[in-house]
Amino acid sequence: MKLHLDARTGENRVRGYDRTSVRINETTYRRSLLLMPEEIVADWPPATLADLRAEHLEQVAALAPEVVLLGTGARLCFPPRATLAPLHHAGIGVEIMSTDAACRTYNILSGEGRRVLAALLIAEQAAG
Repeated sequence: MKLHLDARTGENRVRGYDRTSVRINETTYRRSLLLMPEEIVADWPPATLADLRAEHLEQVAALAPEVVLLGTGARLCFPPRATLAPLHHAGIGVEIMSTDAACRTYNILSGEGRRVLAALLIAEQAAG
């Protein structure tokens, strides 16, 4: 799906997404990433929810967002409670949703000037 929103100057905005990629500004990403209005961490290690570990969310907590949107892929799936512990211990709110919903919500919250971080799981699709 393609999105069209007026962006605040210098902010990262999701411009489109599908099952295998997310386009931020003019760059297409095909691997999981961390997205904030002023920063992108490409090639975030977990590709799927099964790959997600607490140490991955420690990296997220270190960026000190106000709220984290965890995009779990094509479907909404919940990680084990212990995996989310680094965010809870840091007092960071977390919302779990499908990656497409996380992209849409990120644009809304960042447009409001919130310190939001979208942790987007994007599994590389096998050929065939």
